[in-house]
Amino acid sequence: MPEGQPLSGKTAIVTGASSGIGRSIAETLGAKGAHVYLAGRTAAAMDESKKKIEEAGGAATVVTLDVRDVAALRALVTDAAEETGRVDIMVNNAGLSYPSKIIDADPEEWREMYETNVLALLVGCQAAVKAMRACGAEGHIVNVSSVAALRRDSGVYGSTKHAVNTISASLRDELEEDTIRVVTVMPGAIATNFARNFDPEFLEGFVKMTGVEVEVKQGEKLPDELLEKLQPILSQLLGDPQDIADAVLYSVTQPIRVNVEQIVVRPPKQLNL
Repeated sequence: MPEGQPLSGKTAIVTGASSGIGRSIAETLGAKGAHVYLAGRTAAAMDESKKKIEEAGGAATVVTLDVRDVAALRALVTDAAEETGRVDIMVNNAGLSYPSKIIDADPEEWREMYETNVLALLVGCQAAVKAMRACGAEGHIVNVSSVAALRRDSGVYGSTKHAVNTISASLRDELEEDTIRVVTVMPGAIATNFARNFDPEFLEGFVKMTGVEVEVKQGEKLPDELLEKLQPILSQLLGDPQDIADAVLYSVTQPIRVNVEQIVVRPPKQLNL
């Protein structure tokens, strides 16, 4: 194993890899030697990450998909296993939030959150276990939850993250006789496109702090330049995606005898998500 490449020879899959936390996780695992399969909906961003990973000495494959497509998500894991001979790390990161009040919300938004945050995660876990068992991997399944799962009044989004924690704990029990560990990572407020569905008036105040001239439209991605400038300004309230990537790297590089169950990573001051 090359020095500084603890993941050399391993295959990792990261969903939601085209921005924010997922992108940082993918680039970090790739820089440590893994062959990373980046899965997401924005090919251009993932192609940029692929280039970074390869320049750092890793390997990367870009797969454009919507994780709500069960067949496509299963095919992602199957193809990764067939092409590299193994699957060692599965990071179920894809997620989104619609912060509307229950009495005002569109039920289709609830459906999208549950299909993305819960169902896709379940499918990813199931497919990863099958692939890891087939190759005899000392594997890690990392499920990205949220500190919202620690609050009982965190709305419909929070309920999806409560589900993630319950699913992770249940799967952890099911795999006690396997060499597969299940890690739940709960980020606090992080400077990502997670907030793209928030009220534009709420976001405009943050935009003004950066000096970046951009019109905020609900549902549209926030420019990388904006997020990069915003995080240092509000570092007491907003964490850096790299903080989460570092936590994931820590968990997946522990020996299999170590069971890292949960990690909470949040900025010094907590925002209610």
